[in-house]
Amino acid sequence: MEEVLNFVRNNIRRFGMIIALFGITILFQILTDGIILTPLNVTNIIMQNSYIIILGIGMMLVIITGEIDLSVGSVAAFTGAVAGVLLVSYDLPVFVGIILCLILGAIIGAWQGFWVAYVNIPSFIVTLAGMLIFRGLTLVVLQGQTIAPFPDSFRSMSSAFVPDIFGGGDLQLFTILISIIISIIFVFNELKIRRNDIKYNFPTLSIPMFIAKLILILAFLNAFTYILALYEGIPYVLIILFVLVIGYTYLMEKTVPGRHIYAVGGNVNAAHLSGVKTKKMKFMVFINMGVLSALAGLIFAGRLNAATPQAGTLFELDAIAAAIIGGASFTGGVGTVFGAVIGALVMGVLNNGMSLMGIGIDWQQAIKGIVLLAAVAFDVLNRNK
Repeated sequence: MEEVLNFVRNNIRRFGMIIALFGITILFQILTDGIILTPLNVTNIIMQNSYIIILGIGMMLVIITGEIDLSVGSVAAFTGAVAGVLLVSYDLPVFVGIILCLILGAIIGAWQGFWVAYVNIPSFIVTLAGMLIFRGLTLVVLQGQTIAPFPDSFRSMSSAFVPDIFGGGDLQLFTILISIIISIIFVFNELKIRRNDIKYNFPTLSIPMFIAKLILILAFLNAFTYILALYEGIPYVLIILFVLVIGYTYLMEKTVPGRHIYAVGGNVNAAHLSGVKTKKMKFMVFINMGVLSALAGLIFAGRLNAATPQAGTLFELDAIAAAIIGGASFTGGVGTVFGAVIGALVMGVLNNGMSLMGIGIDWQQAIKGIVLLAAVAFDVLNRNK
């Protein structure tokens, strides 16, 4: 029992939000008479919050470096508008249009990163200016009008599903197979990590705790995929999210650039004296944020099947909320990619549950504000302790 308490205490940031997500889900499951966890609604939650999860991952990296980006919603709207012009008005191939929009996002990120990293203008000011600039350019590109519809191949990125090659009927057997394969890979990877930790005398969980951890994670994973299999299976956007989460988790935890990003946020002067190229790291983080903003804008436009001047409104606040609720600290140096995903899902489940209950948008905004304040207070109190 003492080992369990120590494990939870040492990972209070991560488990606090997981417990909160679980509690909120169960609460709305009861209040909505079981609607929240129906296969259709679970799929909708994933699709409706996919772009916020993408922005949350990028925002987590920005906040880890001790900076902020207020322009992500406007950048997402701008790239969505450019995609509309390229794919609908000029009829470019979908793949070419997507690549050009991602490159545009990288250029925008480089523009803002230059002013922050090399000119030392506060990121709040730079990205606030960017929010105004790219919102205005969105209106210029669209000329105040909506461009629609997008090609079907573009829309499939955000609204289509992986086909069931086994033709399972009501149950998507291919989704079940993917779940089993991922479970096997996960178990072998955890065993490999444990062997390496033991080899180098790193602290490890006891055998019962390790087995309990595997059982809980596998139970959640397979229950989640089973729910998806009862509807249409795995959405393509979920594959994009999976690749991003795995890739960025590996980047932040297993690579030198990831450690340098944490070092910059933890103490920029100490990182500089240690040989870390602090300006370059901040510059690259903003380029990354620009690319992910562009990707989020493309997915949102595809789901909406239109490029509109109003797209991206308040996306920056949702992304910041996802990162902060997920355990990031505004002082920098703290946060995980997985935490950003959990934070985005907390906000997504809150939005979805309150909408199913018929709660008005006014109260929804107020409740989300309270949740965000509580998350920041939890961070401050935990850090002081």
